[in-house]
Amino acid sequence: MTQREAAQVQQSLTGIDIFARLSPEAMSRLQKRCIWRRYQAGEPIVDYLDASRDVYFITAGEARATLYSVSGKVVTFTDLGPGEMFGEIAAIDGGPRSASIEARTSCVVAAMPAAAFREVLQSEPEATQALLQRMAGRIRVLTTRIYEFSSLAVNNRIQAEIVRLATLARREGKSARIETAPTHAEIASRVSTHREAVTRELNRLSRLGVIEQQGRTLIVADVDRLEKMVHAATGE
Repeated sequence: MTQREAAQVQQSLTGIDIFARLSPEAMSRLQKRCIWRRYQAGEPIVDYLDASRDVYFITAGEARATLYSVSGKVVTFTDLGPGEMFGEIAAIDGGPRSASIEARTSCVVAAMPAAAFREVLQSEPEATQALLQRMAGRIRVLTTRIYEFSSLAVNNRIQAEIVRLATLARREGKSARIETAPTHAEIASRVSTHREAVTRELNRLSRLGVIEQQGRTLIVADVDRLEKMVHAATGE
């Protein structure tokens, strides 16, 4: 693939989840309403409480949703990859941004004006249904995380986060291979603890044979066993 062809693929909304069932004609109209930008790793895309209203669609690379406390502690909400979107909440309710979004890697992002996004929701029922399903899924994930923060010990929260990563990773029988796994500090920011606690728990799981760390690759040898450890803590 030539550099020009790669750019053309990236500047397309065909891989965006909520637009998967739109007609080629509708997709073409939407693409013309977007402004395409490339961001480098670590570069901010939107800021917390910003008053902008655009909706963003990731066509290449990854981004991360975070908040920073007054003391500078990082709280990570989620990582976003190709096909995903962010900014829809501000476009729908007109409020400020609920989190900061920054590029995790070099990425290509399409920005769509809020008015254009609302027009899509009014004219394309399948896109609206897909958005509702996506938001429902987010609520379920956040509900689970709030429950974990309120009821689980730190080591069990770390285990639960590894299980979540494993469910998204490539499976090989009972095992899962998490390529380019989050750093210990990144996992800590997701489960409201510190890096040292993550290191201790991952080392313990390694000694038990539950996981194996190979550089940035994290192998969960038995996902079912790790899930049982979490369920034992939650009583489910």
